[in-house]
Amino acid sequence: MDKLLLGTSNPGKLLELRQLLKGLEYRLLDPGEVKLKRPLQIAETGATFEENAIIKARGYAAASGLLTLADDSGLEIESLGGEPGVYSARYGGEELSYPQRFELILERLLGCQGEQRRARFRCVMALATPQGNCTSWEASLDGLIALQPRGEGGFGYDPIFYVPELGATLAEVRPGLKNLYSHRGRAALKARQVLELRMAGARA
Repeated sequence: MDKLLLGTSNPGKLLELRQLLKGLEYRLLDPGEVKLKRPLQIAETGATFEENAIIKARGYAAASGLLTLADDSGLEIESLGGEPGVYSARYGGEELSYPQRFELILERLLGCQGEQRRARFRCVMALATPQGNCTSWEASLDGLIALQPRGEGGFGYDPIFYVPELGATLAEVRPGLKNLYSHRGRAALKARQVLELRMAGARA
């Protein structure tokens, strides 16, 4: 069975990706399960989600010698000019916890109601070979910033991201339902297609 490295050390992402890619004819591995050729510290220096996803996918693929799937994703809030954007994981400072980031965002949105709280989750996934060949694709989910955090599931900004169609934040819905709607779930559907075609091509 071919191996596929999931290029992230984020436990929440790893769990979701394993769920989303379950059933593929690949052995899914995380960085802790493989011996890297060199110590890996990937600086996300890209100006866009696509650039960062490609940087991560190529970095892990080169260091492991394995086909690698990586993603870069984040939250964009219209009233904040698209912030936190590519800085979602370190918004307000790397030392802040996500609950502290929630507080920062909710304070900045005081007085904003309804459509003034529009936001979007974006995810770009990239698939890279050890030789550096790479393809990428994007998916997104529109919603609103909730008035307060709700729910215990998910990770990251899920507790403050309200999806009107679901009548709940992403942290309030069961994982299976979240995966059908979320930006990462939608991007993973494309990943499945790309990986299945790759496997079929190798067999031809």
